[in-house]
Amino acid sequence: MPLKKIAFLCLFLSTFFLNFAFAQQVNEVDKIVAKYPKSFNTTEKLAERIEKDFKSDSDRARAIYAWIALNIKYDYNAFLNPPKVQGFSYSSEAEKQRKIKQLNDNLIQKAFNSKKAVCEGFTALYQNLAEQVGLKCEVVKGDSKIRPADIGRKNTSSNHAWNMVLIDKKWRLIDVTWGQGYYDSSKGRMVNDYNPIYFDTDPDYFFAKHFPDSGSFLGDRLSKEDFLNGPLIYNKTIENDYKIKTPNTGIIEVKNGDKITVEIKNLSKSNQVFYLNKKNQPVKIQNPKERRGGLEFQILIDSNVGNYITIFVDTSSIVSFKIALK
Repeated sequence: MPLKKIAFLCLFLSTFFLNFAFAQQVNEVDKIVAKYPKSFNTTEKLAERIEKDFKSDSDRARAIYAWIALNIKYDYNAFLNPPKVQGFSYSSEAEKQRKIKQLNDNLIQKAFNSKKAVCEGFTALYQNLAEQVGLKCEVVKGDSKIRPADIGRKNTSSNHAWNMVLIDKKWRLIDVTWGQGYYDSSKGRMVNDYNPIYFDTDPDYFFAKHFPDSGSFLGDRLSKEDFLNGPLIYNKTIENDYKIKTPNTGIIEVKNGDKITVEIKNLSKSNQVFYLNKKNQPVKIQNPKERRGGLEFQILIDSNVGNYITIFVDTSSIVSFKIALK
């Protein structure tokens, strides 16, 4: 698969009013790893340091996540100018596997030594380090949902990669590419900003933004329709557990003059809630009601509403819906 296709959504991006202050989620493991050298002579030396400093599987898995996210930068130039796909010939299955392993080893070493990678490099390096400290780890390829225009896409594509790691007999979901930072569209560059929320992410949130090529997770089938047609959630939604109760679809079919009812868990009237109209002007939510541990409110659909509605809480985007006028 062409590198650019895989790289595109690895940017996770966000170009769309994301908030990136996650200091409250930095834990003691992160603080220790932040003091590590930015470079080690080999991956083996880094793995030895992590094994020495941390004894539990959870702490070791977190330490690997933190070190990669703090020290490996997203290679935006490689995204813009992807190298040609490497092909190879082989005469036996054993030779094929040897050459695949060599390509993977080269990918790992390039990410580790250059301190730059796209998602394939992030995930391969995470798997390599995890296995060195005794953890079972897999690389998963699939689709990701990052912008309002992704709501209602007709099909999925393989454009991203992430990891699953076995901790305390349970598979945990990890996206270390998204943990290292984001793309600032106003400046046209990547911004490094450590983000812990994509370590051991709740599957409900994770699969709202990721869909594996296999269409399954631990043997259970995932709904491609729910992924494609569901609303777009943002980082602050995951961080604060802002569950979107209604609407339960990302595509809202309405007529001008209709009102849509929105209910979001873990909000209160003390929060400033608004959306942007099609002129990018903020419109404050009027008369919200506290219900069932959250906030319920209505939005009038009129000529000032654009093709998408993105709801903000305080300064952060929370959820986007696509408006389909009847």
